[in-house]
Amino acid sequence: MIRVLFVDDHEMVRIGVSAFLSTQPDMEVIAEADNGRKAIDLALELRPDVILMDLVMEEMDGIEATRRIVEQWSEAKILIVTSFIDDDKVYPALEAGATSYILKTSKADVIANAIRDTYNGESVLEKEVTAKMMKNFRQPKSTNLHEALTNREMEILLLIADGKSNQEIADELYIALKTTKVHVSNILSKLQVQDRTQAAVYCYRNGLK
Repeated sequence: MIRVLFVDDHEMVRIGVSAFLSTQPDMEVIAEADNGRKAIDLALELRPDVILMDLVMEEMDGIEATRRIVEQWSEAKILIVTSFIDDDKVYPALEAGATSYILKTSKADVIANAIRDTYNGESVLEKEVTAKMMKNFRQPKSTNLHEALTNREMEILLLIADGKSNQEIADELYIALKTTKVHVSNILSKLQVQDRTQAAVYCYRNGLK
């Protein structure tokens, strides 16, 4: 079971999302919080597999809560679920250590799959979120690192930039999931980036998409 901590200051949102997640055979909401301060305490006490984090809350917002959680627990996997795609929300949230970032307008099954992907170590970003963060992300160390990629790796990089998960890439290219993961690992190493999010940013920054 994927143990989920759900953080949102709207009670009806918490009730609705928690009710939906309870119908998923591989998930359970182990705790809820209505502000960032409570989220920190619960995250560090319960060590959930995935934290669903809203951004705009009283007492402490989701960005600061994410930052403090990651500072004290670097393995935390935090999925931002918010209504905001403003530059002053997207970039700081990812810089604070969030793993994934999706919108509340997403369909329920999209949110559920984003939880699964985040749990499996993948960064999930909607296309419009990726576009918003392009101009704010730090410039990569070099602008020609992608020249070291093989044709297959370049193909996979472009699919990463499209927001595809490892399983979706494997299905589209008719290759094994394990093979896909190896390619992704090689891509991250060659581009000298830490995760799929930064790989997607590199792709856009250098005009590959």
